[in-house]
Amino acid sequence: MPAASRLTVWTNTAFAPAARARLETALAQGGHRLLVSPQASASVLAAGAPDPLLAEADIALGQPDPAACRELARLRWIALTSAGYTRYDNEETKAALRARGALLTNASSVFAEPCAQHALAMMLALSRQLPASVAEQLGDRGWKYFEHRAGSRLLNGQTVLLLSYGAIAKRLVELLAPFGMRFYALRRRAYSERGVHVIPEEKLSAVLPLADHIVNILPENEATQRYINARRLALVKPGAFFYNIGRGATVDEAALVEALESGRLGAAYLDVFATEPLPPGSPLWSAKNCWITPHTAGGRVDQDDALVDQFLRNLAQVAAGRTEACVDLVPL
Repeated sequence: MPAASRLTVWTNTAFAPAARARLETALAQGGHRLLVSPQASASVLAAGAPDPLLAEADIALGQPDPAACRELARLRWIALTSAGYTRYDNEETKAALRARGALLTNASSVFAEPCAQHALAMMLALSRQLPASVAEQLGDRGWKYFEHRAGSRLLNGQTVLLLSYGAIAKRLVELLAPFGMRFYALRRRAYSERGVHVIPEEKLSAVLPLADHIVNILPENEATQRYINARRLALVKPGAFFYNIGRGATVDEAALVEALESGRLGAAYLDVFATEPLPPGSPLWSAKNCWITPHTAGGRVDQDDALVDQFLRNLAQVAAGRTEACVDLVPL
């Protein structure tokens, strides 16, 4: 993407007032123009609908309609406000962007820290019996002294299997480092990584039985649909903990419920689901030792400020023709 002095930025993100004001001011100072879609949403996950305004833009900030991203030749950079990019992760869209030298970025650097901290919080909470104690407080108010003490684990020296090894996983490894844990990470391209055993898919079956904690951070695409299935769950170490902060569609939820009810899995913490909001009738709500948060792992009070900061840093590189210096570039 060549350097440009004046760019038109379209967004369908309803930023908080202070963050939007900073965005507007920075764009105006740089001689750029901002177009705000009338269908703007505060959710960074909501799919964007077609918007005629997008045809006037050089840059789309938010969640633009994927078909428009493929068709609009003027659109040279899609700056997603989410870490995930499932709607754009297909050859048709990538080929269209490659053909005109367009960029695709996500916001993984914005959400890696909260997601990693969220996973750490639940790993500690499950290991120390905190969800069970809260449920007891809200329930019959028993005093399960011996049960909870005997069930409490230490993270020290345990084994973690990370399904995917991107920004979130790398930060989680850093947060867990003081516990002296052993780390395996599944990635399509296996390579040496200090302190982490990166494995290819063909070695996954051998590693699953070793893991005390299985952290799913897989993106959703054709290759990962129901990746966590009955066959793979049958291989896990009895009593292992399973966490999903990736995408719900990567898990066979019926198989997961069965693994929990049978006791094969010791517990599961889930932040994402195949259908969201999770239907009230879903068996996951009442499954044994299954704990749920409503897709909040990436939440942070300063989310909009962080998104605007990331976008403006990348915009400075794009405007100067230094696209290779942008952060969170998605390979096309």
